[in-house]
Amino acid sequence: MPPVIQAPPVQTGAQPADPAPADARFVVGQDPEGRWVAFEVHGRAGGLFRSRRDAIDYAQDETGHRPDAVRLSGERVALRL
Repeated sequence: MPPVIQAPPVQTGAQPADPAPADARFVVGQDPEGRWVAFEVHGRAGGLFRSRRDAIDYAQDETGHRPDAVRLSGERVALRL
């Protein structure tokens, strides 16, 4: 069984602003059941999507289409709510 990368829980409410990371802000991949997942690396946003394209579109929209802001995971990922 391949390893599963767990997303941080999605946070609600006001959080202190973190400095913008130099690398990806969103990770897109499939969960252990094969569903497409996109999540913000600090757990502030994310969701399950019907297709890879939908997950990528969401992540790109959330990051203002910034280059290198979205990373595709080759490993299984898990979204925790």
